[in-house]
Amino acid sequence: MGKQVWRAVVAGGAAAVFTAVAAVPAGAAEGGAAFSRIQVNGGKPIVIGTTKQVAAPASFRMTTTKKWKAPGLVFLHRDKGREQLWHSIETNDCPTAGPGVCDIDETMYFNPSVWEMRNSEAGAWRVGAEVRFKGGGGDVDDKGMAVYVQRNSRLTVNASPEPVAKDRTITVTGKVTRANWETRKYASYGGRHVSLQFKPSGSASYSTVKKVYADGSGNLRTTVKAARTGTWRWVYYGNTTTGASKSSGDNVVVK
Repeated sequence: MGKQVWRAVVAGGAAAVFTAVAAVPAGAAEGGAAFSRIQVNGGKPIVIGTTKQVAAPASFRMTTTKKWKAPGLVFLHRDKGREQLWHSIETNDCPTAGPGVCDIDETMYFNPSVWEMRNSEAGAWRVGAEVRFKGGGGDVDDKGMAVYVQRNSRLTVNASPEPVAKDRTITVTGKVTRANWETRKYASYGGRHVSLQFKPSGSASYSTVKKVYADGSGNLRTTVKAARTGTWRWVYYGNTTTGASKSSGDNVVVK
């Protein structure tokens, strides 16, 4: 069996604390309930850093004629349920949408400063749904949906010299790092393909000027001509295990 999924439910809502199931087959286990209209984090990846708790909203409809111990819930698993992601869950008290029908709002809480998260847990997870009935038994479904849990990334930027004469060369540097859940610190993230963007003074939007690969230590460095005053920044678009990020902007005055 994998790690226990639910540890403690944050105050508020209905207390829903269960023990992880040994496996979640492709179809339903045991049966007796149907789960539909499932959404997790608005379809976006769940991006987690090194210290702050992250709350990911979820919602679904549960239909059953049986009595349950507590409202149903959705959770994240891999490898047919043998690996499950450790998090706490808060649900509401199952407002009914009709006979035997509950529309449930849920929040998944991930806290890297409290729980021992592994870097290998970054990536794709499947969504499962579960309810336990009074008198024994329950229903566990694999819903065939993918949710990405990602390590947060960060970017820094520095453009110099400041100010600079028109058409002279500017050097733009920076660094890419990402969260290491095991050390609870940010570490260099080398080899990333990062976009350098520029926003002219008075404009509301950035445009990409060029793309640069970070070196093995995550360092970024490139040169551009100073055509006009404006702000420079780096943008990383992320991957399946790492969240996207943007640096702050560094304004350079062109004289």
